[in-house]
Amino acid sequence: MKRAVFVLVSIVVLILVLGAVGIWGTLRASLPTLNGEEALPGLSSAVTVERDAAGVPTLTAATRADAARALGYVHAQERTFQMDLLRRAAAGELSALLGEATWSTDSTLRPQRLRARAEAVVEALPAEQRAVLDAYTDGVNTGRDALGAWPFEYLALRQAPEPWKPEDSILAAYAMYLDLQFDGGFGIELDRHAVEATLPGPLAAFLMPEGDAWDAPIEGEALEPPPVPTAEEIGDFRPGAERAAVPEAEIPGSNNWAVSGELTATGSAMVADDMHLGLRLPHIWFRASLVVGGRRITGVTLPGTPLMVVGSNGDVAWGFTNSYADYIDYVRLVEDPERPGHVLTDSGSVAVDTLREQVRLGDAVREVVIVDTPWGPVTAHDADGTAYAMQWGAHRTASTNLALLDVETATTLDEALDAANRSGIPGQNFVAGDRAGRIGWTIAGQIPHRVGRDGKRPVDSTDPNARWDRFLTPDEVPRIVDPADGRLWTANARVVSGEALAVLGGDNYAPGARARQIRDGLRALDAPISERDLLAIQLDDRALFYARWRSLLLNTLAEADASPERDRLARLVDDWSGRAAPDDAGYRLVRDFRTKVVDRVLPPLLAPVRARTPRVELPGRDETPVWSLVSERPAHLLPVGYADWDALLLDAADAVTLRHPDLAAATWGAYNTLRMEHPMASVLPGIGDRLMMPEVQQPGDQRMPRVSGPSFGVSERMVVSPGHEEDGIFHMPGGQAGHFLSPYWGAGHDDWAQGRPSPFLPGETVYTLTLVP
Repeated sequence: MKRAVFVLVSIVVLILVLGAVGIWGTLRASLPTLNGEEALPGLSSAVTVERDAAGVPTLTAATRADAARALGYVHAQERTFQMDLLRRAAAGELSALLGEATWSTDSTLRPQRLRARAEAVVEALPAEQRAVLDAYTDGVNTGRDALGAWPFEYLALRQAPEPWKPEDSILAAYAMYLDLQFDGGFGIELDRHAVEATLPGPLAAFLMPEGDAWDAPIEGEALEPPPVPTAEEIGDFRPGAERAAVPEAEIPGSNNWAVSGELTATGSAMVADDMHLGLRLPHIWFRASLVVGGRRITGVTLPGTPLMVVGSNGDVAWGFTNSYADYIDYVRLVEDPERPGHVLTDSGSVAVDTLREQVRLGDAVREVVIVDTPWGPVTAHDADGTAYAMQWGAHRTASTNLALLDVETATTLDEALDAANRSGIPGQNFVAGDRAGRIGWTIAGQIPHRVGRDGKRPVDSTDPNARWDRFLTPDEVPRIVDPADGRLWTANARVVSGEALAVLGGDNYAPGARARQIRDGLRALDAPISERDLLAIQLDDRALFYARWRSLLLNTLAEADASPERDRLARLVDDWSGRAAPDDAGYRLVRDFRTKVVDRVLPPLLAPVRARTPRVELPGRDETPVWSLVSERPAHLLPVGYADWDALLLDAADAVTLRHPDLAAATWGAYNTLRMEHPMASVLPGIGDRLMMPEVQQPGDQRMPRVSGPSFGVSERMVVSPGHEEDGIFHMPGGQAGHFLSPYWGAGHDDWAQGRPSPFLPGETVYTLTLVP
């Protein structure tokens, strides 16, 4: 009997072991091929793919089309699942793969009809760009099919990846439009309309300033904040007693700057760039170095597209930050009372199309009803039911192209700026420098040409100015070239003033504290400026923005009745480091105090607006009005429930102590702990803990150059001088690999986390793959 039991147990164990070995073997079969020779039909000649220890490839090809084909192959082998999510997210097709969990996202995005628009973009591409795109598409499909097994995500989902199409690369670009421009279909124009329609005019203007005292544009000065409205100006309006958490804006953006050759030891310009996005695995960027016809182009690519996004080509280096110019308008639809399903325009009555699209939800199908108009889809309604159509540059075929290829081959600053103006990408602050030492700024991407309106407020469909007539031509787009002090900087805040600002439109720029700190850091540097000097600015975590809030908190506590909790709070705040340092409790407590003040001041003022339009929150626009109020302390704008402003501030301070029973343990790092993980990390038993980066406490925050958050922050960090790339610095979180069994999974991540300088160029070759026709 014992022997029979032993045999049975042994058989079960053997089956389990064989099953585990089989699963492990299947997982390893989906790793990319790193060495040897593989066929890649369509190449004009062989392409070598040399990877260093971190998995960064150098692709050496005879033509750009060959490089694109090979890059597609490499992208697919490393990042198939990520690419699939990008195209599906933009098209509103995630639910077919992921089910009910993503239905809300799909139903929100499907009205944008981006797959149909992507197909139109592909058909309109110039022949040279189309050839590169087709080559990339073929490379993706060949690379994916060459895997020994589907990537592990598909095994878990019990699905197979669908073939890549040319329009899928445009959808990957559209995914960036959605990340950087899409406002959910109810943007700042509609918020402004709701505020202005509900509140007294002076109060509405006060709550929605066009800038702040921190602004540091390259051209022009900071704008004066609107005055606090008087009691007479607001009439019978009084704040209520509402209290709510005002969401903190995580602003998809970036920092970049450049210094001229007059300030460097080599005479070449120097460019720094760090783009801020959500942090997840696999990481959004993929490092690469393309050697085409002897010219080396190094930087980061976006898997799903054949383009080098930011980088250096030996003659020109360039970087991006989100521009926050105005790319979206809203049109208030005036219904035709005599013709149902029609709206009135300045030239008559036009039909509104009602489209019904079938959306896959796993094995089921669900219908989405889309109301489309000549201006764009209906995405929002007033409280009275009035519909608004969204007019977005991304809807137009001419908004998107592969003209960024011309930046890769630019040999001078002027060529790079021209190419940037022609490019079809989400509108970016493009900062570049060349080998001759020149530097410049312009907008990359297409900007709408408005006639008769500034785009700050919705207009009626009957208004003759409701339509855009075209995009701006390159000679109409603002530029700043070779500034006198040899320094340029952008950080998502306002860059220009006057006529140039009117051309770009918009007053929804990021708060200016980050830009000011960068500008002042650049001005403090003496020549010759080095790569490490610029890296130090990228790593600057000084809390200059919060210094005045610290003083306010200390003054509030000094004037209040003493208590053990208040005394402990005062000591920790007084001892702060002045930085967003992981071990600093004082910084976090000051930051929390500001948040508690905003939560007590802003919601009572917006309560009448939110009663009609609940979505209005104005995140990121709170500093100027709230600071003005706590500085001037007008009695007529004091929220109900407080005897005076001192009482409100003390209540906010006490709320901080209530939130943190152990104040000393409430360090910044305890909150700002990195959580960078794969979307399946929490649902795959046994391997979930391998699908995340280490949870490290991070320095930095939103309103300083070193931007960081638990799952948001610097997606790459680059400092490079064209022609001197060997001295450049590069950081990227998460590493190159998309597969947790890769030998270079997470490689380079620690350098990013610690801010240690690591090389811009790939290192010594460790793996060599030859792709042959």
